[in-house]
Parts: sequence; structure tokens; C-alpha cells
Amino acid sequence: MPRLVDNPNLAFRLARAIVSDIALYNQEKVASGIKNDNIFDVLAEELEEGREHFHTRVAEDLAGRDQLYDRAIVDVMIKQAGKIESAIW
Repeated sequence: MPRLVDNPNLAFRLARAIVSDIALYNQEKVASGIKNDNIFDVLAEELEEGREHFHTRVAEDLAGRDQLYDRAIVDVMIKQAGKIESAIW
């Protein structure tokens, strides 16, 4: 079994990579979710699967582990979707 990530910077980098893959492979869902202000509902399954994968790679006792993943969602998926027209902007 590979060593778990216990550095917050590396964990955040991993979270960003996971969320980036989710956004890349689900571009239509991202656009639809932003337009209709339901992105977390539309991508609930994919985001949870990504979180589970993140948990398998990051040490459980790393402070703020879940917040790192949540921040990656905002930084990677939501901010990059700012060009999509939506009432939420």
C-alpha cells in the first residue's frame, strides 16, 4: 500500500487533481449545474466518489482534510466555471 499523504500542500494538490478530472470528464454537467444553480446536486455522485478516493490517499489525521477537498471544488470547478452565464453570478 502506498504511503498516505500527510502534507497539507500535497493533499491540496491531490484534491485539485481529482476535482479537475471530475470537471474535465463532466463538462456538460458542470455547465448545466452552474446555469441551473444545482451543481452540487448534479455532480453529487462524482464529487462523493472523488472525496472517497481522496480519503484513501490522505492521512486521516491530517488537519482540515475535508476542507482541502471542499476548497479544491471551489478553486477548480466553481471559479473556472465563472465564464458560464448564470443567475448565481
